[in-house]
Amino acid sequence: MKIIIEKNYEDVSKTAGKIISDEVRKNPTIVLGLATGSTPMGAYKELIRMHKEEELDFSKVKTFNLDEYLGLDGNNPSSYRYFMDENLFNHINIDKNNTHVPDGKAVNPEEYCKLYDKYIEEAGGIDIQILGVGENGHIAFNEPDNSLSIGTSIEDLTEDTIKVNSRFFDSLEEVPKKAISMGIGSILKARKIILLANGTRKAEAIKNILKCDRISTQNPASFLLLHPDFTLIIDEEAYGKSK
Repeated sequence: MKIIIEKNYEDVSKTAGKIISDEVRKNPTIVLGLATGSTPMGAYKELIRMHKEEELDFSKVKTFNLDEYLGLDGNNPSSYRYFMDENLFNHINIDKNNTHVPDGKAVNPEEYCKLYDKYIEEAGGIDIQILGVGENGHIAFNEPDNSLSIGTSIEDLTEDTIKVNSRFFDSLEEVPKKAISMGIGSILKARKIILLANGTRKAEAIKNILKCDRISTQNPASFLLLHPDFTLIIDEEAYGKSK
């Protein structure tokens, strides 16, 4: 594991953006694994800036997102497809046909999950996977549990995650109770993994990675320690409170 500690969220975002952009320039047909939520938004803004100001080219890039709420279509403002369009795809020269977000309205969700992993495999696999981490250590929608899914699957959201994510909905009741999510095995197949975290709220989750000496399904993020190319980019608040 490589650890990069930055002063604040802005610097975390710039560092992540720089790493991603360098890889895109080296490999114009790169396959990116993307995350949603507030944590990666700064990195996406940096990529947009580099596209507009430094001619960073996304025309041949392919992307696969980690997850999507079950039951929401891409036109729903609370969907992750809508989030990605608004916060990245609409502002760069990427071919929307090369952007993949799980289909929350799939007719047969279980079969679709198998297809999603197949789509990733057919694209050549993910070169760089961007991750955030939940306060309870979840990655994507892989929540602490007695067992974790290997491949993409339908996951039940915990009460804590539903409560945290309710800020993106008009009410707690509107938050979906299930989601399509890449599994731990799907994530670990990426050639490089970058996890971003900032602020005191994520300090406990970061501590449970930095101090970890055992892999546990109760701490899904601990599985990232098995990866040969795992980079953790955090700010001083997340690191300082984790010691």
